[in-house]
Formats: sequence, structure tokens, C-alpha cells
Amino acid sequence: MEYTRRTTNPVQVGRLQIGGGAPVRLQSMLNTSTNDTGASVEQAIRIVRAGGELVRATTQGVKEAANMALIRRELDRRGYEAVPLVADVHFNPKVADEALLHCEKVRINPGNYAQTYDEIEQKFPAFLQACRAHGTAIRIGVNHGSLSRRMLDRYGDTPEGMVASCMEFLRICQREGFDQVVLSVKASNTRVMVYTVRQLVRAMEAEDMHYPLHLGVTEAGAGEDGRIKSAVGIGTLLAEGLGDTIRVSLSEAPEAEIPVARRIVALSAKTPAPAGPLEYRRRCPAAGQVRVMADGSEIPAGWQVVEAGQPVAGDAPAVVHWRYDNADFEEFILEGAVATGRYFINGDADGLWIEAPKIAPESVRRYGYDLLQATRARMSKTEYISCPTCGRTLFDMETTLARVKAATAHLSHLKIGVMGCIVNGPGEMADADYGYVGAGRGTISLYQGKTCIEKNIPEAEAVGRLIALIKQYGDWREPLSNPETIQTN
Repeated sequence: MEYTRRTTNPVQVGRLQIGGGAPVRLQSMLNTSTNDTGASVEQAIRIVRAGGELVRATTQGVKEAANMALIRRELDRRGYEAVPLVADVHFNPKVADEALLHCEKVRINPGNYAQTYDEIEQKFPAFLQACRAHGTAIRIGVNHGSLSRRMLDRYGDTPEGMVASCMEFLRICQREGFDQVVLSVKASNTRVMVYTVRQLVRAMEAEDMHYPLHLGVTEAGAGEDGRIKSAVGIGTLLAEGLGDTIRVSLSEAPEAEIPVARRIVALSAKTPAPAGPLEYRRRCPAAGQVRVMADGSEIPAGWQVVEAGQPVAGDAPAVVHWRYDNADFEEFILEGAVATGRYFINGDADGLWIEAPKIAPESVRRYGYDLLQATRARMSKTEYISCPTCGRTLFDMETTLARVKAATAHLSHLKIGVMGCIVNGPGEMADADYGYVGAGRGTISLYQGKTCIEKNIPEAEAVGRLIALIKQYGDWREPLSNPETIQTN
């Protein structure tokens, strides 16, 4: 199948065009304090030198939004005037009004921009008029878990609610004749993210809208897990021709995200795919769980083998087969996720068979289970939903995530959110069983589901209190004395 991208209208972000036939743009987000001009500029330059084309920063208050002017001025002085700055705004429309004066693009979240439609009508048209006057683009960014109460009451925390929230703001943009808009609908659950983007595209097509899309899997995590989840979610959509700019959200240094994003874009163009179903389906479920096969001899009689990139046909259970002949392990995990993840996102396959003769067999097997987990086809280990950090983060994410993992990695039946602040906390770890969320400098709040159970715990005590909370709700299991290399419960 030939790779073709969805046609979108161009959005001008400073000197950079998004959509309208432009290449897929790569971006990342600062994790420095936005009020620390020097540190923010240095990190922005590292992102650009890694290949980033846009740089986003949190602007949690008017002071931070105003300081974007100083960051802009220093970047210009150092020869980076072509790199657009994006302000990330939550909760306070006045911050967006300030940020648009200093940044080439402003992201707003409909879920916390305004709570009633009357409030939206009071604030949003004037914001668009100001953006038009200053040549500022916007991103309407809806996140799973951060819908307004009005949308939650009507739709629940669903893809339908996310699309409705986005379309409500888009219709005002259409009415006001403002087309410098990029859209995103993100989730940490790759299935939710993929289905929501597909539904949004169909909703726009029904109303003759052609806005560009920003793709990302929120809180993807770190290391191999973060890369696999990002490649599965973003790669599935890019291979369908959807997406005009991407951010890979890793709990690592921001500049580490860019090479991963670049490879996902390149691999997706190599493995085009037709659009999948709107909803998850198990096309022809075999008995038991989705399987990982070590070789062809493990494939049950009557099952069909489908080569990665080919469609699944007929009624027989399907095993996706993919062969990798190189020794580059990072390339292996990204290419495999892009090539095979879509089958499990869509519910089209019952098994995965990977041949990689230059990769250690145990690594191949572990990767197979990790990929199934990233697509939510099968849980085989504890899942960590961890934010990529920004200037709002209240603790060292990489160190904290490592401590939480060391204590809970054997709890393969649980999803645990590790979030840097309340903005990315209880909402955006939407389907986590437990949450460890930054409450203030040196303090943590703990959640069971979306309910805050304990507030403002000293950070030194927080991991122990998390374990106690898990025990309190009956979800704790003692580590095995001789654990298997791969748990496959």
C-alpha cells in the first residue's frame, strides 16, 4: 500500500509551517522552571541541536507567561530566532492571554479553560481575535482524564467525550474564521489515544474541517517501555497518514525524545496501513490470552500466519509474523512496535511471532510481552504511567520512578501512575490503579484510582506509604522468591 498523508490546511507557527504538506514536525517540552531564563534557553538549544523544531514550556501563571518574552529574546540573540516557542496553559485563560503576546503558539486544554459553554463564549472568541492580531497559532489539546465536568457528566471519560470537547472549540474557531489551529487528543492508554484520533478525524471530515494533528502518547514512561508505547500509538496513526507534528513523551531528558520521534516518523512511512476500526474488537478470539510464540512450531493447527504489513483475512485466528535481521536493539523495538502494534491495537490478532536472529532470544521474548502490554492486549508486568516532566514537576522524576519500580515491579496486575504535579496527576493517569503525585516541594499525595487518600506526605516516606496503601486495598502480593524471567499472568 502506498503511503499518503491526510490533507490538512497549513498553520504558521512563527517561521515554521505545520500541516499543508509540510514534513511531520518534531517537538519536545522543557522541564526547567520557565522563570529560569538561562536554564530554559540552554535546554531549548539542546532540543534544537538534537533535531527538535518546536519547543514548549509550561506557563502555569502570568509570571511564567511573561517570562517567555525573555526566553524568546535570548534565543533570538543566540541565533535561534527561527525556533518557535509554545506556551502550555492550564486552568487560567488570563495566562493564555499573556502568553499569546510572547509565543508563536499557545496550547489550551478545553477541559480546564472553562467549565460552562457560556464561559467559553465569553472568553474564547476574544482570545482568538487577539491571536489573529498577534499572528499567534493555537493548539486545542484535549487529554484523557482532564475533561470538564460538563463533558464527563454527558459522555463519561471516553473518546466520544474527548472528541466532543475538541469539536465544541473547533466550531467556534470556524465561526470566527480562525484557522491557525492544531489539534491533539492524547491518552496514556494507546488504544484510547488511537481510537480518539480516528474518531476526531471522522468528526472533522463530516464538517469539512482539515486542521493538522499533533500526536502523542501521554505519560509513556522511560526506557524501552516509553519507546514501545510511543511507537505503537504514534506509529499506528502515522502509518495511516494521520499526524502533522509529534512529541514522544519520555520520563527522560527532553532532548532524548527527538531521535526516537525521528525514527518513528521514518519507520511509519515505510509501513503504511489502512485506517483501522473505530472501536477495539477481538476479530476472531482464540481460547485464552493473546500469545507470544518463540517459533513457528508453537503455532496451533488451523491458525493463519500473517506477515507484518499484510491484512488479516478469513475467520481463522491470526499470528502476526515479523522478521528483523539487524543487531540494533533500539531500532528493533521501535520498528517492531510500528510494524506489528496496529494488529493488537485493533484486536485483529491472537498471537505474535518475531524472528530476530541477531537479538538474544530472551530479549525477543520479553519484548513480545512488552509490546502486547503497550497495546493493552495482555498484561504481563506492572505498568507505570509516568509523566515526561516539565517546569511544574515537583521531584526528580527519573530517580523517583526508579524507587517506585524497585518496590512494586512484581505487581504485574497493577497500573501505577507516577506524576510530577497535580496538573498531570489524578486526571491524566486516568486508568491507573494507584497514583504517586507531587503535591509540593518535597511532598507527595497518594491516590487509589482517582481518589486522593493521603495528602502532603514527606517524600522520604512516600514509597513506603504507597506500599501500605496497596496492602490496605488488598492488591499487594509478596515478591516471588524465584521469579520467572517473564511473568505472563
